[in-house]
Amino acid sequence: MLVTGGAGFIGSHTVDRLLKIGYDVRILDNLQKPVHLKGKPDYIPKEAEFILGDVRDRETIEKALEGIDYVFHLAAYQDYLPDFSTFFHVNSVSTALIYEIAVAKNLPIKKIVVASSQFVNGEGIYKDLNGNLIYPKRRSNEQLEKGKWDFTDGNGNPLEYIWTPETYACPPNQYAISKYSQELMALNFGERYNIPSVAMRYSIVQGSRQSFYNMYSGACRIFSLAYFFDKAPTIYEDGMMMRDFVNVHDVVDANILVMQDKRADYNAYNVGGGKPYTVKSFSEIVAKEFGKEHIIANITGEYRFGDTRNACSDISKLKALGWSPLRTAEDSVKEYADYLRAQTNIQDILDYAQKTMKQLNVVRTINN
Repeated sequence: MLVTGGAGFIGSHTVDRLLKIGYDVRILDNLQKPVHLKGKPDYIPKEAEFILGDVRDRETIEKALEGIDYVFHLAAYQDYLPDFSTFFHVNSVSTALIYEIAVAKNLPIKKIVVASSQFVNGEGIYKDLNGNLIYPKRRSNEQLEKGKWDFTDGNGNPLEYIWTPETYACPPNQYAISKYSQELMALNFGERYNIPSVAMRYSIVQGSRQSFYNMYSGACRIFSLAYFFDKAPTIYEDGMMMRDFVNVHDVVDANILVMQDKRADYNAYNVGGGKPYTVKSFSEIVAKEFGKEHIIANITGEYRFGDTRNACSDISKLKALGWSPLRTAEDSVKEYADYLRAQTNIQDILDYAQKTMKQLNVVRTINN
């Protein structure tokens, strides 16, 4: 097994499971900062071979693919920052390179599992009062500046969000577009050159080993760090954005399933938690775990330009293979909180992250 990004969040848990099952595992990771601010994590198992290198480098990929049966391509550049080319240079080029080398060398790879993202769905699918399906592309900055968060029809009536299946894609930002390109390459190159391939559209994955220093890593990190340091977290918009959160161990279950099951070949799958939460309600779950219910989150009217209003994935296709999410959001938060409490040298980086995103005009404030 080759796991690119195997020192990362999903990658490391996938490595652990593969070793437990009995596979030989090779990790390729460049230990990119700020995700791995302190170098190689101590949770990387000694039983796994470790290659320090970049997934964009041909010589490194050729070495990593030697003698490999299965590839989990989980390495990725994730952020909200407007360095557009980096997303494609890392995510798209690395995926193309894996297939390019596999084809050129006629490597006997049995399957490639590629990490995609729920945000390939973009704003997803809505329906109006008459049941007509609506496919909004994005909310304009003019709309967001007025604090009008929800999608409406031409008469101002609210649209109803529906769980979005894999058949729909409308990637709205640089990260999502690069992820969709990985999907397209995996499924098309895989089928054309007879390399069984699967693309996994992960929802918001949560659990231990999420980086404390990566601004992309989301709600669980932000809220947990805030309550850990007795600070009120900031919730964007009005806090009523809908999300489905999935536990990292459920994600690993899904990874192993599609790797072993031929029915999954040449398909994309949503990997979600199956239950919707508002961001505000999720913050309350985190506050309860830390015993900080008395600290009220700040809802200031700030918003992240390019964020989706709602994001909940229809997981019926993956469930048809026999998979189902078994852990709750509470399970994920407890695991992350325990991981956080076990650290011995945590820097309070919340203020730094907020200031950085504001300087880059990613986080903005409504104009009253």
